[in-house]
Amino acid sequence: MVLAIVILAAGKGTRLRSSRPKVLHSIGGKPLLLHVIDAALQVVPSSDIFVITGHQSETVQAAVAHTGVHFIEQAEQRGTGHAIQLAIPALRDYEHVLVLSGDVPLLRTETVSALRDFHLRQRAAMTILSAEVEKPFGYGRIVRTTANGPEVSRIVEQRDLAPEDQPIREINSGIYAFALDPLRAHIDRLEANNAQGELYLTDVAALMGKAGERVLALEAPSASEILGANTIAEIMELDAHLRQATTARHMAAGVTIFQPHSVLIDAGVEIGPDTVIEPFVQLLGTTRIGSHSRIRSYSVLEDMIVGDHVQIRQGSILESSEVRDGALIGPYAHLRPESLVEEGVHIGNFVELKKTHMRRGAKANHLSYLGDAEIGEASNVGAGTIICNYDGVDKHKTIIGANAFIGSDSVLVAPLTIGDGAYVAAASCITEDVPAEALALGRARQTNKPGWARTRKTRVPLRDNLA
Repeated sequence: MVLAIVILAAGKGTRLRSSRPKVLHSIGGKPLLLHVIDAALQVVPSSDIFVITGHQSETVQAAVAHTGVHFIEQAEQRGTGHAIQLAIPALRDYEHVLVLSGDVPLLRTETVSALRDFHLRQRAAMTILSAEVEKPFGYGRIVRTTANGPEVSRIVEQRDLAPEDQPIREINSGIYAFALDPLRAHIDRLEANNAQGELYLTDVAALMGKAGERVLALEAPSASEILGANTIAEIMELDAHLRQATTARHMAAGVTIFQPHSVLIDAGVEIGPDTVIEPFVQLLGTTRIGSHSRIRSYSVLEDMIVGDHVQIRQGSILESSEVRDGALIGPYAHLRPESLVEEGVHIGNFVELKKTHMRRGAKANHLSYLGDAEIGEASNVGAGTIICNYDGVDKHKTIIGANAFIGSDSVLVAPLTIGDGAYVAAASCITEDVPAEALALGRARQTNKPGWARTRKTRVPLRDNLA
């Protein structure tokens, strides 16, 4: 096998002052580490990716186990060089390895591929991904053998810079490609002769250089790609950078986004052309929206599937459900998980669906709760209707047939079946199945008592100005 990828993800991130592992902090809707794994998966299959975990190893592994990558545990974190020493046995069948950082989430697949191709083409022992930055303070600097050549003579840390090295703005990203034979020959020669007492992978460059091996540098297309983060504020800067790029990508593909700085769109969201996104919308997770739809202000969609020509009106909350073509949702509607809204359905003001299937053309326009239900085609659910789906122990299903009419303020007690074309009278409490084409009335008979109010007022005089 030619190439493996190792991702360093063992660090604690002390400066974050957080109980969560650093690599599980999120930008663009997913953890830092998952961004790096996703980029790596476009270069090699998951069977060729090894993630080195350490701090809260079980938590980190559980968060990304679904990707199918391998894990190597660095129980004692003694530096990046020590991490690669632990990985060497797992890399015995490979010729080359790329080493990525689990906290560098903006790294693009194209750049990883370019590093691989350059390294293989140049037959280098070590290739360093570098970047030119305006403010290099704090970073290790790349000192090249010649001004325009790829060869690197050394990497100089900030504290060791000589006066003639101060103008250098090319920095070490901490992302490398290695030929494994020379790496195996030198990795165990690392020494922890630094204040932290750690083994640094950067020191391999000097060892290889002294041995006459080729050590090269390839400059990344953009310095922003290799940015890491050591504080929450810096993570939020990465998040802002990624979200700005995400909105720009969608607009370039034909999506209208009013006031894009006010909109929150996760990196995994897909939106079709000619869809309009109004200010203060949040599109989260794996949400997919079709073409010619409109998402109005203050709506939040998470892990949703939304079709073409759909209108999501103001302030609606939609989660893990599907809305098909031509449907109208809101304002202020709530679709809880596992709901399905078919073509042309209307879900109106303050209507809540939970695990409910609204078939084509059905309507529930006002103030209703519909849970664990199936509403037939072209049926109408009146204002104030609620489905009592929970008996304190189990959830029960309600089935309403096609072209049925549920009068306002009805209470439907599940389990229940209402047939095609049936009517339920307003203010009814329905506890038994209703046959097709029947009228169901489930309310007490009204009784009027003439003169009752006049008599009461005589016996109990009303006090003035109680308010």
